Amino acid sequence: MTGISLPPLDILALLKQYGLRPSKGLGQNFLQDDHTLQAIIASADIASTDDVLEIGPGLGNLTRYLALAAHSVTSVELDKALFPALESVIAPYQNVRLVQGDILRMDPADLMKSPDYLVVANIPYYITSAVLRHLLESDLHPRRLVLTLQEEVAERICVKTGKMSLLSLSVQVYGTPNIVAYIPAEAFYPAPKVDSAVLHVEILPEPVIPAPLLNTFFTLIRAGFSQRRKTLRNSLSGGLAIAPVAAEKLLARAGIDSMRRAETLSLEEWRKLCDVELSRDTAR
Repeated sequence: MTGISLPPLDILALLKQYGLRPSKGLGQNFLQDDHTLQAIIASADIASTDDVLEIGPGLGNLTRYLALAAHSVTSVELDKALFPALESVIAPYQNVRLVQGDILRMDPADLMKSPDYLVVANIPYYITSAVLRHLLESDLHPRRLVLTLQEEVAERICVKTGKMSLLSLSVQVYGTPNIVAYIPAEAFYPAPKVDSAVLHVEILPEPVIPAPLLNTFFTLIRAGFSQRRKTLRNSLSGGLAIAPVAAEKLLARAGIDSMRRAETLSLEEWRKLCDVELSRDTAR
């Protein structure tokens, strides 16, 4: 559903009415620009049959748009103090369920009953990596993610081979990320110190790394990036607690130069390394 328009939500008046102040500690920057809200909804491509999980609804500005587009919306908010204002904003929408708590301590399977759900959210920047991994590594992971993130982080997630990171690999193993919009800082209240971007991640039917190899994959990439300025020979040695010569042999068997750094490896090369490491474990 596209073309949704709602009366602007007066963030300042709402905060004053309920005696609230945005919490820096909780990363509260409330999205108030109507064009940006509509762009998020359009990029999420929400059908009237879709169930949506929203993380950090704040004062409910995006929640209102989600409610009009989706079959149901489950919004998880950590800050209890926001609930009176949030409940007043979403009162007209009967298809919204508010849940108070920490999304990182919740199993998505307890919140969403179908694996076909969407996640659409303006998440606090300080939990970006943790939220992504929590959602993507869960047994009931979503079909699509549409998240407002710090611009630099969104670009780092989308980077291709040559400058990969632990975060980009952790996302790209599960889905295809793209930046669909850029958001200036002044679209929020209070305005953050950095600009933002809307990240769209279409989740693949199966991970790029086969499920039986995923634990090995994450063990290897964490080891590889544990000392990112060092060569793979040294970072894998330290991260896997093996001798440098053993790390060198492991890389040689995968056809990877031991003097390269972790950021230069493609997903396919990590896959080869997983195969070699798994066979090494089996042989022991």
